[in-house]
Amino acid sequence: MSTTAAYLAVANNLSRQQAATASQGDVKNATDYYLANIGKVQTVGQFVNNYQLFSYAMKAFGLSDMTYAKGLMTKVLNGGVTSSSALANTLSDPRYKAFATAFNFAANGTSTTTSTAATTGTTAKYVEQTLEDNQGKTNQGVSNALYFSRHASSITSVYGLLADSTMLSVVETAYGISSTLGQSDIDTQAAVLTRVVPIADLQDESKVAKIISRYTAQYDVSTSASATNVLLADTSDATTSILDAANGIGSTVAADSVLNLFDTTAAQSGVSSNLLLSLAKLHKGG
Repeated sequence: MSTTAAYLAVANNLSRQQAATASQGDVKNATDYYLANIGKVQTVGQFVNNYQLFSYAMKAFGLSDMTYAKGLMTKVLNGGVTSSSALANTLSDPRYKAFATAFNFAANGTSTTTSTAATTGTTAKYVEQTLEDNQGKTNQGVSNALYFSRHASSITSVYGLLADSTMLSVVETAYGISSTLGQSDIDTQAAVLTRVVPIADLQDESKVAKIISRYTAQYDVSTSASATNVLLADTSDATTSILDAANGIGSTVAADSVLNLFDTTAAQSGVSSNLLLSLAKLHKGG
Protein backbone atom coordinates (compact mmCIF):
# COMPACT_ATOMS: atom_id res chain seq x y z
CA MET A 1 0.00 0.00 0.00
CA SER A 2 1.31 3.45 -0.88
CA THR A 3 2.05 5.96 1.84
CA THR A 4 -0.76 8.17 0.54
CA ALA A 5 -3.30 5.34 0.76
CA ALA A 6 -2.05 4.23 4.16
CA TYR A 7 -2.22 7.77 5.52
CA LEU A 8 -5.75 8.35 4.22
CA ALA A 9 -6.90 5.02 5.67
CA VAL A 10 -5.95 6.34 9.10
CA ALA A 11 -6.81 10.03 8.67
CA ASN A 12 -10.29 9.32 7.27
CA ASN A 13 -11.10 7.07 10.23
CA LEU A 14 -9.16 8.95 12.89
CA SER A 15 -11.69 8.71 15.73
CA ARG A 16 -11.97 4.94 15.35
CA GLN A 17 -8.19 4.58 15.12
CA GLN A 18 -7.75 6.67 18.27
CA ALA A 19 -10.32 4.61 20.16
CA ALA A 20 -8.57 1.39 19.15
CA THR A 21 -5.23 2.81 20.29
CA ALA A 22 -6.66 3.97 23.61
CA SER A 23 -7.98 0.47 24.30
CA GLN A 24 -4.58 -1.20 23.85
CA GLY A 25 -3.57 -2.87 27.10
CA ASP A 26 -0.37 -0.92 27.70
CA VAL A 27 -1.94 2.39 26.69
CA LYS A 28 -5.01 1.83 28.87
CA ASN A 29 -2.89 0.86 31.88
CA ALA A 30 -0.60 3.88 31.51
CA THR A 31 -3.57 6.21 31.08
CA ASP A 32 -5.48 4.77 34.04
CA TYR A 33 -2.44 5.25 36.27
CA TYR A 34 -1.90 8.79 35.01
CA LEU A 35 -5.50 9.89 35.61
CA ALA A 36 -5.58 8.27 39.04
CA ASN A 37 -2.41 9.99 40.22
CA ILE A 38 -1.72 13.24 38.35
CA GLY A 39 -4.16 15.18 40.56
CA LYS A 40 -2.09 14.32 43.62
CA VAL A 41 0.89 16.29 42.25
CA GLN A 42 1.07 19.79 43.67
CA THR A 43 4.53 21.09 42.74
CA VAL A 44 6.89 21.10 39.79
CA GLY A 45 9.38 19.06 41.82
CA GLN A 46 6.86 16.33 42.54
CA PHE A 47 5.92 16.23 38.87
CA VAL A 48 9.36 15.92 37.30
CA ASN A 49 10.49 13.42 39.95
CA ASN A 50 7.61 11.03 39.36
CA TYR A 51 8.96 9.25 36.31
CA GLN A 52 5.75 7.38 35.46
CA LEU A 53 3.66 10.55 35.39
CA PHE A 54 6.29 12.86 33.94
CA SER A 55 7.31 10.51 31.11
CA TYR A 56 3.64 10.00 30.20
CA ALA A 57 3.08 13.74 29.97
CA MET A 58 6.30 14.32 28.04
CA LYS A 59 5.36 11.67 25.48
CA ALA A 60 1.92 13.23 25.13
CA PHE A 61 3.53 16.49 24.05
CA GLY A 62 6.08 14.85 21.75
CA LEU A 63 8.95 15.51 24.15
CA SER A 64 9.90 11.94 25.09
CA ASP A 65 13.50 12.46 24.05
CA MET A 66 13.79 15.25 26.63
CA THR A 67 12.38 13.30 29.59
CA TYR A 68 15.90 12.99 31.00
CA ALA A 69 16.32 16.80 31.03
CA LYS A 70 14.58 17.40 34.35
CA GLY A 71 16.61 20.55 35.03
CA LEU A 72 15.57 22.20 31.78
CA MET A 73 11.94 21.16 32.14
CA THR A 74 11.86 22.43 35.73
CA LYS A 75 12.95 25.85 34.47
CA VAL A 76 10.36 25.71 31.68
CA LEU A 77 7.58 24.89 34.13
CA ASN A 78 8.65 27.33 36.85
CA GLY A 79 8.80 30.15 34.31
CA GLY A 80 5.23 29.70 33.13
CA VAL A 81 4.07 31.40 29.94
CA THR A 82 2.88 34.85 31.03
CA SER A 83 6.14 36.77 30.64
CA SER A 84 7.62 37.23 27.19
CA SER A 85 10.99 36.41 28.74
CA ALA A 86 9.78 33.09 30.19
CA LEU A 87 11.94 30.22 28.99
CA ALA A 88 8.99 28.48 27.31
CA ASN A 89 8.40 31.63 25.25
CA THR A 90 12.02 32.04 24.22
CA LEU A 91 12.53 28.48 22.99
CA SER A 92 11.73 28.24 19.28
CA ASP A 93 10.19 24.77 19.57
CA PRO A 94 6.46 25.37 20.29
CA ARG A 95 6.12 22.06 22.13
CA TYR A 96 7.76 23.54 25.23
CA LYS A 97 5.26 26.36 25.42
CA ALA A 98 2.39 23.93 24.90
CA PHE A 99 3.71 21.80 27.77
CA ALA A 100 4.18 24.79 30.07
CA THR A 101 0.68 26.02 29.21
CA ALA A 102 -0.93 22.69 30.06
CA PHE A 103 1.06 22.40 33.29
CA ASN A 104 1.08 26.05 34.28
CA PHE A 105 2.22 25.74 37.88
CA ALA A 106 3.43 29.35 37.80
CA ALA A 107 -0.11 30.65 37.33
CA ASN A 108 -2.31 27.94 38.80
CA GLY A 109 -0.26 26.50 41.64
CA THR A 110 -1.61 23.37 43.32
CA SER A 111 -4.71 23.24 41.11
CA THR A 112 -2.61 22.85 37.96
CA THR A 113 -2.84 19.08 37.74
CA THR A 114 -6.63 18.94 38.06
CA SER A 115 -7.28 21.08 34.99
CA THR A 116 -8.69 19.62 31.79
CA ALA A 117 -5.44 20.44 29.98
CA ALA A 118 -3.40 18.43 32.48
CA THR A 119 -5.83 15.49 32.67
CA THR A 120 -8.00 14.44 29.73
CA GLY A 121 -6.33 16.95 27.43
CA THR A 122 -3.00 15.27 28.05
CA THR A 123 -4.37 11.72 27.76
CA ALA A 124 -5.90 12.58 24.37
CA LYS A 125 -2.50 13.80 23.18
CA TYR A 126 -0.86 10.64 24.53
CA VAL A 127 -3.21 8.47 22.49
CA GLU A 128 -2.56 10.53 19.36
CA GLN A 129 1.21 10.30 19.86
CA THR A 130 0.99 6.55 20.45
CA LEU A 131 -1.09 6.11 17.30
CA GLU A 132 1.58 7.95 15.32
CA ASP A 133 4.33 5.85 16.91
CA ASN A 134 2.47 2.65 16.02
CA GLN A 135 2.07 3.74 12.41
CA GLY A 136 5.77 4.52 12.30
CA LYS A 137 6.60 0.88 12.98
CA THR A 138 5.34 -0.03 9.52
CA ASN A 139 5.57 3.25 7.62
CA GLN A 140 7.40 6.28 9.01
CA GLY A 141 5.90 8.43 6.30
CA VAL A 142 2.39 7.84 7.64
CA SER A 143 3.55 8.68 11.17
CA ASN A 144 5.18 11.90 9.99
CA ALA A 145 2.13 12.92 7.97
CA LEU A 146 -0.19 12.40 10.95
CA TYR A 147 2.17 14.39 13.15
CA PHE A 148 2.34 17.21 10.61
CA SER A 149 -1.45 17.35 10.34
CA ARG A 150 -1.81 17.53 14.13
CA HIS A 151 0.89 20.12 14.79
CA ALA A 152 0.87 22.37 11.71
CA SER A 153 -1.41 25.01 13.23
CA SER A 154 0.87 25.35 16.27
CA ILE A 155 3.74 26.61 14.10
CA THR A 156 3.60 30.39 14.12
CA SER A 157 7.09 31.23 12.89
CA VAL A 158 9.58 29.75 10.47
CA TYR A 159 11.97 29.25 13.38
CA GLY A 160 9.38 27.03 15.04
CA LEU A 161 9.34 24.96 11.86
CA LEU A 162 13.12 24.73 11.87
CA ALA A 163 13.09 23.67 15.52
CA ASP A 164 10.80 20.67 14.91
CA SER A 165 12.73 18.02 13.02
CA THR A 166 9.63 16.04 11.98
CA MET A 167 7.77 19.09 10.66
CA LEU A 168 10.89 20.20 8.82
CA SER A 169 11.43 16.76 7.31
CA VAL A 170 7.90 16.75 5.90
CA VAL A 171 8.41 20.13 4.23
CA GLU A 172 11.85 19.18 2.88
CA THR A 173 10.53 15.95 1.38
CA ALA A 174 7.35 17.51 0.00
CA TYR A 175 9.24 20.22 -1.87
CA GLY A 176 12.46 18.40 -2.69
CA ILE A 177 14.63 20.57 -0.46
CA SER A 178 18.02 19.01 0.19
CA SER A 179 18.74 18.19 3.83
CA THR A 180 22.05 20.00 3.30
CA LEU A 181 20.06 23.19 3.72
CA GLY A 182 20.79 22.66 7.41
CA GLN A 183 24.46 23.43 6.76
CA SER A 184 23.59 27.05 5.97
CA ASP A 185 23.15 29.75 8.60
CA ILE A 186 19.79 29.90 10.33
CA ASP A 187 18.57 33.07 8.61
CA THR A 188 19.27 31.63 5.16
CA GLN A 189 17.37 28.47 6.08
CA ALA A 190 14.48 30.60 7.31
CA ALA A 191 14.42 32.68 4.11
CA VAL A 192 14.34 29.61 1.87
CA LEU A 193 11.60 27.89 3.85
CA THR A 194 9.47 31.03 3.96
CA ARG A 195 9.60 31.27 0.17
CA VAL A 196 8.57 27.64 -0.22
CA VAL A 197 5.93 27.42 2.52
CA PRO A 198 4.56 30.69 3.91
CA ILE A 199 3.88 30.10 7.62
CA ALA A 200 0.30 31.35 7.14
CA ASP A 201 -0.32 28.24 5.00
CA LEU A 202 0.12 26.08 8.10
CA GLN A 203 -2.98 27.68 9.62
CA ASP A 204 -5.07 26.73 6.57
CA GLU A 205 -6.42 23.14 6.71
CA SER A 206 -6.79 22.86 2.94
CA LYS A 207 -3.21 23.98 2.34
CA VAL A 208 -1.91 21.66 5.06
CA ALA A 209 -3.75 18.80 3.33
CA LYS A 210 -2.04 19.69 0.03
CA ILE A 211 1.38 19.72 1.69
CA ILE A 212 0.69 16.29 3.20
CA SER A 213 -0.46 14.99 -0.19
CA ARG A 214 2.80 16.17 -1.76
CA TYR A 215 4.76 14.69 1.11
CA THR A 216 3.23 11.21 1.03
CA ALA A 217 3.71 10.99 -2.74
CA GLN A 218 7.30 12.21 -2.58
CA TYR A 219 8.04 10.00 0.42
CA ASP A 220 7.38 6.90 -1.65
CA VAL A 221 9.44 8.28 -4.51
CA SER A 222 12.40 9.10 -2.27
CA THR A 223 12.36 5.82 -0.35
CA SER A 224 11.98 3.85 -3.58
CA ALA A 225 14.83 5.78 -5.20
CA SER A 226 17.08 5.17 -2.20
CA ALA A 227 16.41 1.44 -2.29
CA THR A 228 16.93 1.30 -6.06
CA ASN A 229 20.22 3.18 -5.83
CA VAL A 230 21.59 0.73 -3.30
CA LEU A 231 20.40 -2.33 -5.21
CA LEU A 232 21.48 -1.17 -8.66
CA ALA A 233 24.74 0.57 -7.82
CA ASP A 234 27.75 -0.77 -9.77
CA THR A 235 28.96 -3.82 -7.87
CA SER A 236 32.36 -3.88 -9.59
CA ASP A 237 33.63 -1.74 -6.76
CA ALA A 238 31.37 -2.55 -3.80
CA THR A 239 32.73 0.10 -1.47
CA THR A 240 32.52 2.92 -3.99
CA SER A 241 29.05 1.94 -5.26
CA ILE A 242 27.52 1.76 -1.80
CA LEU A 243 28.98 5.12 -0.85
CA ASP A 244 27.76 6.63 -4.11
CA ALA A 245 24.28 5.24 -3.56
CA ALA A 246 24.16 6.52 -0.01
CA ASN A 247 25.14 9.98 -1.23
CA GLY A 248 22.43 10.00 -3.88
CA ILE A 249 24.74 9.89 -6.93
CA GLY A 250 22.73 8.90 -9.96
CA SER A 251 19.41 9.70 -8.31
CA THR A 252 16.70 11.75 -10.00
CA VAL A 253 14.83 14.82 -8.85
CA ALA A 254 11.08 15.31 -9.17
CA ALA A 255 9.99 17.71 -11.89
CA ASP A 256 8.41 20.12 -9.43
CA SER A 257 11.24 19.92 -6.91
CA VAL A 258 12.69 23.11 -5.45
CA LEU A 259 16.09 21.75 -6.49
CA ASN A 260 15.19 22.32 -10.13
CA LEU A 261 15.74 25.98 -9.40
CA PHE A 262 19.41 25.00 -9.40
CA ASP A 263 21.65 23.19 -11.85
CA THR A 264 21.99 19.41 -12.15
CA THR A 265 25.09 19.25 -9.97
CA ALA A 266 23.30 21.06 -7.15
CA ALA A 267 20.41 18.62 -7.38
CA GLN A 268 22.76 15.68 -6.91
CA SER A 269 25.13 16.93 -4.29
CA GLY A 270 23.05 19.39 -2.26
CA VAL A 271 22.56 23.12 -2.48
CA SER A 272 25.59 25.31 -1.92
CA SER A 273 25.45 28.21 0.49
CA ASN A 274 25.94 30.74 -2.34
CA LEU A 275 23.01 29.33 -4.29
CA LEU A 276 20.83 29.37 -1.20
CA LEU A 277 21.85 32.94 -0.51
CA SER A 278 20.96 33.90 -4.05
CA LEU A 279 17.55 32.31 -3.72
CA ALA A 280 16.93 34.18 -0.50
CA LYS A 281 18.23 37.41 -2.10
CA LEU A 282 20.83 37.58 0.63
CA HIS A 283 23.94 37.11 -1.50
CA LYS A 284 26.47 39.85 -0.90
CA GLY A 285 26.35 42.30 -3.74
CA GLY A 286 23.32 40.48 -5.27
